[in-house]
Amino acid sequence: MRTWLLLLFALLAGCAGPQRLTQTTESLFDDALFAAPSVRVGIEEIFAVSESMRSYLRQPEIEAQLRRKGAPRGLLEALYKTGELRIDYDASTTRNAAEAFEARRGNCLSLVVMTAALARELDLQVRYRSAYQEETISRNGNLVLRSGHVNVTLGRRFVDPRFPQYDGMTVDFLPPEELRGLRTQEIDEDTVVAMFMNNRAVEAMVDGRLDDAYAWARAAVQKDPQFVGSVNTLGVIYLRRDALAQAARAFGHALERAPNNVTALANLAGTYRRLGRVGEAAALQERLAKLEPEQPFRDFNLGLAAMKRQDYVAAKDLFAREVARTSDYHEFHYWLGLANLQLGNDEQARRSLARALEASQTPRDREIYSAKLDWMRARGAAQ
Repeated sequence: MRTWLLLLFALLAGCAGPQRLTQTTESLFDDALFAAPSVRVGIEEIFAVSESMRSYLRQPEIEAQLRRKGAPRGLLEALYKTGELRIDYDASTTRNAAEAFEARRGNCLSLVVMTAALARELDLQVRYRSAYQEETISRNGNLVLRSGHVNVTLGRRFVDPRFPQYDGMTVDFLPPEELRGLRTQEIDEDTVVAMFMNNRAVEAMVDGRLDDAYAWARAAVQKDPQFVGSVNTLGVIYLRRDALAQAARAFGHALERAPNNVTALANLAGTYRRLGRVGEAAALQERLAKLEPEQPFRDFNLGLAAMKRQDYVAAKDLFAREVARTSDYHEFHYWLGLANLQLGNDEQARRSLARALEASQTPRDREIYSAKLDWMRARGAAQ
């Protein structure tokens, strides 16, 4: 299935935890296949603090809050508490610190970067932790995207005798019920920077800007050679350029360091099939089936096919199975709602659309689902 060929370990819906590599990655690069990027690829802007950010911190009411509540708590409440600056979650793009502040929105990684940049401006200590949870799976065209999670902890000022016992305050962008029981591991800032660059690489690839995507992925691998996610992204970029040998080398390199990485397994199996290495592809597919018996989006794609042939009963059952497995992905709820609508189950359809709206992560998706839900409510009132 084509989506398996282009499975991608990405950070677009969130922030991923690290998997480690130990050997050099210079042999993975083939610069001759790509032109110079159309954008600047560097790390300086990621945590850069703009003048408007400094001005915000200098406002008398913010300074008073930082003194009264302690800088870590005062800053986090100023950024995320209702009635304050109120930065909103938006998974549509990865912004650097200044961009997220100006837009008042960002995805998980953008919000982590912005929070860390402002904290440093206040001379606060900053630590990052990856949280191990079941990866979120989403899609964009024929790409299947996997994302994990990372959070940031703010410690007291390096010299702040008023809070001698203060151990830090963590800001997290997951609902509290999803945080319970999660294992975490501290990561360094090089990994966070590599995650950011990997996000930019994925977004450029989705936009069809392969030269930019390669530049970002290359920089991510160089910044933290031990972060497997960017190595896999590099391989997918090679696939998009039909550079199969280079793609296989990247996926193989990732698998040497993380043998059970299902994304690299799927990608390498698909690449071997295209190279005619059928036996090796089958062996990898067998390993993959043991690690991940349920292929991502299998029932969803079958449900779309059922909708196309107007078999709405089958479509409803297939979408319901996906919802049962992954209850927080908006598209599953949306299509389950459409199938119920076709079957005349208006109340079930409205509930599914409301859940899709609740689970959506971008302003565009929220606008679409909100409009559809308003239409369904108006239709119900008219009936």
